[in-house]
Amino acid sequence: MSDSERSDLGRSPTRIDSRSLRLEIGKAFTWGIVIGLLVLAVYISQSLLVIFGAMVFGALIDGGARLLARILPIARGFRIAIVLLLTAAFLIWLGYFAGSQISQQAAQFPSIVTEQIGRTIGWLQSRGFAVESGDIRSFAGSLASGVGTVTQAIGGVVGGLTTLFLIMIIGIYFAVDPDIYERGAAWMIPARHRDAFYDTFSHMAKTLRRLLAGRLLGMLFEGFFTWIMLAFGGMLIGIDPVPMAALLGLLTGLLAFIPNIGAIVSGVLMVLVGFSGGTDMGLYTIFVYFLVQNFDGYVIIPMIAKKTVDLAPALVLSAQLIFGVLFGILGIALADPLLAMIKTALQRRSARMEDVDDVKTFEPKDA
Repeated sequence: MSDSERSDLGRSPTRIDSRSLRLEIGKAFTWGIVIGLLVLAVYISQSLLVIFGAMVFGALIDGGARLLARILPIARGFRIAIVLLLTAAFLIWLGYFAGSQISQQAAQFPSIVTEQIGRTIGWLQSRGFAVESGDIRSFAGSLASGVGTVTQAIGGVVGGLTTLFLIMIIGIYFAVDPDIYERGAAWMIPARHRDAFYDTFSHMAKTLRRLLAGRLLGMLFEGFFTWIMLAFGGMLIGIDPVPMAALLGLLTGLLAFIPNIGAIVSGVLMVLVGFSGGTDMGLYTIFVYFLVQNFDGYVIIPMIAKKTVDLAPALVLSAQLIFGVLFGILGIALADPLLAMIKTALQRRSARMEDVDDVKTFEPKDA
C-alpha cells in the first residue's frame, strides 16, 4: 500500500480538502454563532434589563456611601447600611405622613383632568373643530387604558413589584461587594484585554454614579421648586395657590428621572390642573412649567453634563421610544443610563486607539 493510500485511510471522512470551502464554512459557522447569540440576547432581554436596573440601583447606593465617606470615616458596610436606612426612612415618611394629604389630592386628580379635557374639547367645538362626544369617550378610554398600563407596569403585584424587588435585592448585592463581580467579569476576558476592561469599567461606573447624582439633584430641584412656586409663588401676583401643589411637585420630581418624556407628562398635568382654577391660574402654571424646565435645561443639565456624558436630546428621546416599545416603563427609565454607558465605552476605546496611533507615530524608525 502506497503512502498516499495510507494517508487517505487515516483521513476523517468529514474532512474538506478545499481550503477556500473550509474558509467559507468557518465564516458561516461564525455568523451562525453571532445570530444565535443575538437571538438569545433578545430572548433574555427582559432579564438583562432587570440586571442593568440593579446595577443602576447599586450605583445609587455606592454613590451615597462614597458621599458619606467624606464626612464619616467608617467602614464601607456601615455607610451602605446608613444609606439604606435613610432611604427606607424617607419612604416610610412619605407613606405615613405625606401619604394622607397626597392620597386625598390624588383621589380628586382624575376628575379634574377629565373635566379640563372636556372643557378643551368644548372650546375646540366652539371654534368650528368637528369633535364629537364619541371622540371624547374614545380619547378618555385610551387615556384610561394608558394609565392602567403604566400603573400595572409600575405597581402590579406579580409583575412590577416583583421586578422592583429583584432590582433592589440584586442592586444591594452589587453595592456591598462590587469588586467580586468585576473580577468575575474580567476572568471571562482574555488576559491581554483585561487592563482595557478594568479601565473601561471604572470610567463607566464613575460616569453612572455622577449621572445618577445629577439626576437626583435635578429631581429634587424640580419637585421642590415646582411645589414652592405652585403653592406660594402665585400670591406675589394675586393668584390663589394651585390645587394639589404637593402632588404636582411630587409627580414633577419623580418624572424628572425620565428625561424629555417625564417633563412633557408633568407639564400637561400641571397645566390641566391649573386651568381648573381659571385662566389666570392656568397661565401661571404654564409660566411655572417653562421657568422650571428652562432653569433645569440651561443650568442644571449643563452642569451635570460637564461631569458626566453629554447626550444629545434627540438621541435620548429616540432611545426612550425604542426601549419603551420593547420593555415598557422600565425601558424608558433606563434608556438614558444605558446610552451613557455605551458612549463611555466607545470613548474609552477611541482614547486607547488614539494612544496606540500616537505610539506608532513617534516610534523611532530604523536607519
